[in-house]
Formats: sequence, C-alpha cells, structure tokens
Amino acid sequence: MVFAKLSNTVNGPYRPIRMPRATEQIDYEGELGVVLGKTCKGVKEADALDYVAGYLAVNDVSARDVQHRNGQWVLGKSPDGFAPMGPALVTADEVGDPQQLDLRTLIGEEVVQSANTREMIFPVARLISFISEFVTLEPGDVIATGTPSGVGGAQDPPRWLRAGETVRVEFPRLGALANLMVAPEDDHQDR
Repeated sequence: MVFAKLSNTVNGPYRPIRMPRATEQIDYEGELGVVLGKTCKGVKEADALDYVAGYLAVNDVSARDVQHRNGQWVLGKSPDGFAPMGPALVTADEVGDPQQLDLRTLIGEEVVQSANTREMIFPVARLISFISEFVTLEPGDVIATGTPSGVGGAQDPPRWLRAGETVRVEFPRLGALANLMVAPEDDHQDR
C-alpha cells in the first residue's frame, strides 16, 4: 500500500506534535526514511539505490480513527506535524546497506517497537523501483518505508498516544527523534 503525506506534516526531530481535536486514536510508526538525491522515474531495482541521497528516522504518526473512517488514509496520515523526521540526513555512502539498520520506538522509557530493516517486507530498492513506475520522484522527496510490528493500534487493547507522552524513534546509525505529544487545547505555538 502506498499513500501520500502532505507537506504540512513535516516536523522537526524535537518539535512537539499537536494532537488534533478530530481524532482520539493517534498512533506511532517508527520508520526508515529514504531521501531521494536525483530525479527518479521508471528505475530498475538493481539501480534504485543510486538515486538515494541519504537516510533518516521518521515517525509516521497516524490518526487511526480518521484513517479508517471511509478509507480516508491521506486525512488520517496528514494532520499538521504528523511526520517528524531527522535529526540529520546521513548520506547513503555512510550508511551502506540500508537493510542492516536497527530501529527502536519508545514511549517514555517503554520500548514499543524493536526491529532491523532486514526484516522489511519490501527492501528499499524495491520500494523506489515500484513507486517510480508511477510517480516521478524528485530530489528531496522522502519515502517512509513502513513500520515493524508493535504499533499501538495492533495491541490488545489498543495503545493510543496521550498528551504529555514523548515518542522516540531511534536508529543507532542515524540518530533519534523525540517528540512531545501536545493536547489540542494547548495554545503553545511551537511549530
């Protein structure tokens, strides 16, 4: 499944995430972010990694109730600030094989996701090749590659994010994000 997150979702690695009033089921998704360095259209999988500028951590924050209401994936994925990324772009040559990266997502001190990118269903090169069959990818475009098990919506009972909690997505070789969830009624303008 491929979907878009709109540009308003981009958020800094340490900036707060304001919780919209229109959702009660906000979830986290620690993911590897792939940043394109060259225009890419119809690229073969064997050549796809040549188009990567670098990698960074991404939290694909999702409003599950909105996402699943009438199939509104873009609306559920695109509230303001719902794509913190960073803390820096680590160049492709520094990373080497993107299928050998450890990932952890924590809420406070609790580890909720722990995986390695070798476990991805579709490797980075295949994702780039597949998407570029349909969409021209431009320098600076970011592909969030999918999340491992452990998201809140899949727990029993579901574990939704709450105001005052900090979500941390970390890759030892790429760095970490740490974003505080802020209640909708908070008039704090940190974006």
